[in-house]
Amino acid sequence: MTKPSGQRIILVRHGETEWNRLRRFQGHSDLPLNSKGNSQAQALAQALKNEAINAIYSSPLKRAVGTASCICRFHPSTPLIKKSGLKEMNLGDFEGIEAQQWAAQHQEFRKAWEENPADLAMPGGESLREVQLRAIDTFEQISESHESDSTLLFCSHNFVIVSMLCFVSKISLNRFRELRQNTAALNIFYKDGMNYQVKRINDCRHLL
Repeated sequence: MTKPSGQRIILVRHGETEWNRLRRFQGHSDLPLNSKGNSQAQALAQALKNEAINAIYSSPLKRAVGTASCICRFHPSTPLIKKSGLKEMNLGDFEGIEAQQWAAQHQEFRKAWEENPADLAMPGGESLREVQLRAIDTFEQISESHESDSTLLFCSHNFVIVSMLCFVSKISLNRFRELRQNTAALNIFYKDGMNYQVKRINDCRHLL
């Protein structure tokens, strides 16, 4: 089987936080990893320890930096660079609300979000389309600054990752739920010019 050509992109979601555990919307809220999240990050780091990674890019939020830092321990000469374009979606007025409470109190918005989520902005926050545009812009700028055979790792968040995967897989943002991301999930795709080849999505075998 022919090895895919182009840049190898490793895209990982951060480990669990307390708000993940409690199913509270955290968006830009800056929570660190909890004990399970730290264990997940260490398992992810072990799975990636033998990869030849040229650079590691992370959202500046604590949960992403904490995960990326675990990976960096096995790659001490690889730079860890924080990029604000990789931050999670700004959830605006919904920050901190428990998912069950949100579903009960915002039924009309929930219905619109289920039917046509791509361009629906969070009150006081962002839409999924806006997240995708800034994430892909950040990714393209980084990609262009590295050699075509580089391996780059990005550590980010649920909505950022699914929006990027929709872009490279040519899937409508309205279908983003098909690309579910668990905490500490691993995704891999290749970028060859404007062509993309996705190899793994939401791989969590390292957490078993």
